[in-house]
Amino acid sequence: MGAALTRYRVIAWIVGVVLILLVVIGMPLKYGFDNPVVVETVGPAHGFLYMIYLVAAFDLSRRADWPLKRMLAVMLAGTVPFVSFYAERRVRSWVSGPRLERTPEPALREN
Repeated sequence: MGAALTRYRVIAWIVGVVLILLVVIGMPLKYGFDNPVVVETVGPAHGFLYMIYLVAAFDLSRRADWPLKRMLAVMLAGTVPFVSFYAERRVRSWVSGPRLERTPEPALREN
């Protein structure tokens, strides 16, 4: 499951950055300055990358055996700016959390 988590984390960051570029730079240029070049180039790239994000999120959710609501929430996280970063951190804690809890802590000794 580690490879699926890594794939998801990488694509979540890429989709998040591209969406921020699209919304923060592309949209103001298009509607404020009548220059749609950023939206015309970054928009289709974001659409393609979002499809990859959906596949990675689905793959990870099936491997982690998530409920349907969680899977859909993670998939929708790539549509709102900055939310994919939050979702990536939550997903990492969901997937890595149980593994960390099973690791025994060394006994503390008092001398």
